Amino acid sequence: MAVKDENAQSDSELSSVPDASGSEGRETNPSRKRKRRQAAPVMLKRESKEVSITSIASPKKAGKPKKARRVPAKKVVGADGRVKVEPPPNWEEIYALTREMRNEMVAPVDTMGCASLADRKASPKDQRFQTLVALMLSSQTKDTVTSVAIKGMQDNMPGGFNIESVLAIDPPALNAFINKVGFHNLKTKYIKQAAEVLRDKWASDIPDTIQGLISLPGVGPKMAYLCMSAAWGRDEGIGVDVHVHRITNLWGWHKTKQPEETRAALESWLPKDKWHYINNLLVGFGQTICLPVGRRCGECKLAERGLCPSAVVGKSTKVKEEAAITKLERPNGEAVVRQKTVVAKESDVTAEDVEGAIPDIEDIGKAPPRRSARKAL
Repeated sequence: MAVKDENAQSDSELSSVPDASGSEGRETNPSRKRKRRQAAPVMLKRESKEVSITSIASPKKAGKPKKARRVPAKKVVGADGRVKVEPPPNWEEIYALTREMRNEMVAPVDTMGCASLADRKASPKDQRFQTLVALMLSSQTKDTVTSVAIKGMQDNMPGGFNIESVLAIDPPALNAFINKVGFHNLKTKYIKQAAEVLRDKWASDIPDTIQGLISLPGVGPKMAYLCMSAAWGRDEGIGVDVHVHRITNLWGWHKTKQPEETRAALESWLPKDKWHYINNLLVGFGQTICLPVGRRCGECKLAERGLCPSAVVGKSTKVKEEAAITKLERPNGEAVVRQKTVVAKESDVTAEDVEGAIPDIEDIGKAPPRRSARKAL
């Protein structure tokens, strides 16, 4: 999908043209019959040309491996008649290289992710509740915003940040603590309702089962699996958010439309000892390199080694230059020529980038509007 750059308008290096003293800057034989009081005519001439260049940021290297094909996990029937799932080829190399890239940089999820926000000085029960609330706030909200909201409640909520204080606080006051997060009005209602359910049915603690967690207002499968892992230390499933869903599809590990389909596909072959780590691994990777829009394939080791079938490294980029030349003729016979060049280029942001920005499965309310192509000035 071609996205035209609005900021690409600039003065051309060719704009310094001869002035009136040059033969190209004025007419050589201006008509003597022209009336000097006549309004100056304006002539507009547009010239355009199109060239093709290769991305400078990612030159094609000699001996570079061919681009990977999409070879997803597949079901096979064994000699005993049992059906098993063969993992995608090279998945271990892809996983290891992604872990290597993640170790080289700190992502927001590493310091402000929901699993790390609970106050370690609080009781285990309060820590579990704080983790649950952090996950509820995280829907359609950046980690930086969620972490600030949680810290504010930990520091300033009357009686401390626990179930009892959430039950006692008025909805407007609770809403004031979280008013920077997405859909804070609905989340205020869900947190209050969830606290009542926890008090009445779970002895003022959070459930220790997936079904119990999903039964809470505003909590879905992704939150439940992440909460079970972070709060109870039990990995009963993979928490699949937008990054896990999008990136594993870009890698060609499967072709799924919904995050829950992605979870089932991954759990069918990914070793269970990876279930706890894959969410953090891919969320951080999606925050730093494999961004939802504008993936940095030139910085990705998977693209460098030809392991990612969705890589856009070395993509040919079309550049269109349009020169708008305006010739102004003054009453005294002098001519002034002005030239301005507008450059519009096809970016490495592809339709796959935009289409891959799928809303979270726990998202509340309407999905954000889809980005549309911008027109050059």
